[in-house]
Amino acid sequence: MSYNNTTQPSILNVTEETLHQVSEADIYGFWIGFSLAIFSNAFTGSSYIVKKLGLNRVAKKQEGVLPDHDGYGYLKEWLWWVGMSLMIFGEILNFLAYIFAPATLVTPLGALSVIVTAVMSSIFLKERLNIIGKVSCGLCVIGSTVMVVHSPQETQVHSMDEMLEKVQEPIFIVYCLTLLGVALVFIIILAPKYGGKYVLVYQAICGILGSFTVMGSKGTGIAISQTVKGDQQFTNWFTYVNLAIVIACILVELNFLNRSLAKFNTAVVIPINYVLFTSFVVSLSAVLFKDFFYMNWKDIVSFFLGFIIVVGGIFLLNSFKDMDITMKNLPKAHKKEIEKDETINILVNGNIKNTNDTYRKLDNSQSIASIDQIVFETK
Repeated sequence: MSYNNTTQPSILNVTEETLHQVSEADIYGFWIGFSLAIFSNAFTGSSYIVKKLGLNRVAKKQEGVLPDHDGYGYLKEWLWWVGMSLMIFGEILNFLAYIFAPATLVTPLGALSVIVTAVMSSIFLKERLNIIGKVSCGLCVIGSTVMVVHSPQETQVHSMDEMLEKVQEPIFIVYCLTLLGVALVFIIILAPKYGGKYVLVYQAICGILGSFTVMGSKGTGIAISQTVKGDQQFTNWFTYVNLAIVIACILVELNFLNRSLAKFNTAVVIPINYVLFTSFVVSLSAVLFKDFFYMNWKDIVSFFLGFIIVVGGIFLLNSFKDMDITMKNLPKAHKKEIEKDETINILVNGNIKNTNDTYRKLDNSQSIASIDQIVFETK
């Protein structure tokens, strides 16, 4: 009895101390990753604006011919390279953030780049950001906050051997091959025909390849962490596979992102990029690291509810971006339209007709000669 009484407290003390140390390390890593992600998105968001300014300068020099239709002329523009430098620095910070914090924490913070881009585009690019756009940005922030608070805890992978074991799981291989097949279909078949018409084509490619970039970054980060601790991993072939994935995917992403920025409004490209990128990263991370397996149902529901809020904000931002809506005209807009319709009469063949009545008759029976006799009168 005396043996048990003296031994048990010491074991409990060691366990509690160890758990406390792990908890402190998790908190430390959380704040480092969180801070790096904040600064990363600030640089990344501003880089889109500077690159767009550079692309506009190229189009102006080439008499309106966009780089999307003129090869890679933007590579000669110094302002584009300034934006590219800002993006590279932001991506480096983002890469470091993935080393310290889970992908499901870092990725949702990408909504901040949407806010930075939307605000800066309205200032420097004179792109419209109406009251609904501002509310949409607020929804993105709220949704991202909910996602971060309820983000799943990533299964800890401390070595390249553990990482290699996870990527060899059949379900992960099948999912990766599926995503890769979809990306190739978009790149080879859909992008040449529909890329210049529909923004989703280019951004779907960027989102899919972006998810591979994040997973490659996680692997490279683990290799760097092990090497710093004295376990050399740059003699491991798997380290270079991860590096190759990161470099190849980033180069292809940048190509299609530049095409999107050259062809479409920045306030449209960046939010859609965020939604698709976040969706693919979270899904791929969930398959690889089993992120959601250790969460209760409340956190899972809250996480996806936050994502739905962000998607709703993106939808509003895109749907009403071209409308001139402000706090001053918002209450009167609908009323003015009604009053305008009621004050218009149409004189057809000498008779006053109701507007809707006249249009209905013209569709059904009026000839072209009768249309010439229409006279619009306003009270």
